[in-house]
Amino acid sequence: MLEHLHIKNVALIKESEITFGEGLNILTGETGAGKSMVIDSLQFALGGRAGKDFLRHGEKMASVEALFAVQSSALQEKLEENGIEPEEDGSVLITRTLSETGKSVCRVNGSTVTVSMLKEFAEDLIDIYGQHEHQSLLNPSRHIRLLDRFCGAGFGDAMEEYKASFHALKEIDKQLDALMGDESQREQRMDILIFQKEEIEGAALKTGEEEDLLEQKKRLGSMEKLMRLTEESIALLYDGMDRMPSACDQLGDALSKLQEAAEYDNTLKPFADALGDAYAAVEDTARELKREADKQENDPGLLEEIEERLQVIYKLKRKYGGSVEAVLAFYDKVAEELDFLANSNEKVMELLNEKEKEQKKLMAYAETLTARRKDTAEQVADQIEAALRDMEMKDAKFHIQIDEKADWTADGKDKVEFLISANAGESLKPLAKIASGGEMSRVMLALKTVLVDADDIGTFIFDEIDTGVSGRTARKVGEKMRFLGGKRQILCITHLPQIAAMADSHFLIQKETADSQTITHVTPLTEEGSVAEVARLMGGSDVTETTLAAARELISEK
Repeated sequence: MLEHLHIKNVALIKESEITFGEGLNILTGETGAGKSMVIDSLQFALGGRAGKDFLRHGEKMASVEALFAVQSSALQEKLEENGIEPEEDGSVLITRTLSETGKSVCRVNGSTVTVSMLKEFAEDLIDIYGQHEHQSLLNPSRHIRLLDRFCGAGFGDAMEEYKASFHALKEIDKQLDALMGDESQREQRMDILIFQKEEIEGAALKTGEEEDLLEQKKRLGSMEKLMRLTEESIALLYDGMDRMPSACDQLGDALSKLQEAAEYDNTLKPFADALGDAYAAVEDTARELKREADKQENDPGLLEEIEERLQVIYKLKRKYGGSVEAVLAFYDKVAEELDFLANSNEKVMELLNEKEKEQKKLMAYAETLTARRKDTAEQVADQIEAALRDMEMKDAKFHIQIDEKADWTADGKDKVEFLISANAGESLKPLAKIASGGEMSRVMLALKTVLVDADDIGTFIFDEIDTGVSGRTARKVGEKMRFLGGKRQILCITHLPQIAAMADSHFLIQKETADSQTITHVTPLTEEGSVAEVARLMGGSDVTETTLAAARELISEK
């Protein structure tokens, strides 16, 4: 439900705050006062386009804030999926600004969003109907979706089963096209796959090999320096150099002297033992290092082999993936596709059998959808005819025609179209053939009246859809509006007293000129204010006691 709307610097509106209530919210005012600006502002806030005159003349920024109380779990899920934190009380605050440069910024609960995201959220917030907002009714391709919304519990599950089967059949057809397509293209594809497979096989790649080769390359590239440093270490530890005794010789002499000293002073024995351990450790290290040095060999040929092997690995990585693991994964895919194409005849027969089974399943699911739609179509048509009769279209006939389409589609094999005969003696014809704006308005309202219980949207907006309606018919239209207001929040712009009299909340749109500026105001009316406005709608600008009395009577009858 739309709770609050704040509009600033939009066309003739300098600044206005509107708090809407539950039920039927009526907006009235003289022609040209700016009634539709309120709806235009709300549409802008929910992702609609802004015309060149949307920004108030002389201002740098227009802004619209809309606060909704939301019960829809679908919308809450959408918000969370897009990283928008829901408020604890379920409220959703939408803010959109428009600068003089034409740039707009959209926010939901303080988080910046794109216009496309905003439009997606709006689908679960409001439904707007106006004199030019009934394309969904005039477009037969959308009729099947409207009908499906009436089909009730279980229909969604049946549709999901159908869609799963439909997409499975599509995948089978895709595989068959690949196997049964142009023979020369298939041969060319196989040649490419064979080359790729053999190239990767010939390289015999191993996981971790590249890292090992790089380590060997680093070692061999420094082999001359490595050998020199190792030899010098051995000389210092074991062999001695430049007439200087080795570390082992010096440790041996020190150990011998300390052991002799310990014979005279027993407290020196632990030091002698520790030095003996150190001597043994150094001697062992020196011997092991010498054995390792004997293995070292400066082999330029081995380094060249390693370089060549690395180049093979780098080449395959460039062609088939950024790592050895990616190349091996690519190889698996190539082998799988090659096997698929090489065994095409067997695969074709297997797929044809699968296709036949899937077609039978799809047909059964489609028949379930069709039967459900046909049953529902009769019920909906009866309800819409009853609603039209309530609005003085007593001879109207409404029919939902369901024919079989030539091809399978994602929603079944049914072609659905709404047909109507507005007057006695007329044949059924598409809704687009309705000439009267008043008849179209009533058909729209009848559909919405029937659809309301199958719809989760909390707010319906009717922007002067009472065009071409008057007298007793207007009263019936108002009663339908009031009926809808008992189930949903309704915002309705009207010029008819019969509809305005049904208001739960009534707002007056007025414009005034002061200091060479024209400003539109939105004022919530008291009970007496509503009576006066209904009287104005009944009798024009001259409000008399007679029209006031008539207005009170009209309001009392709601």
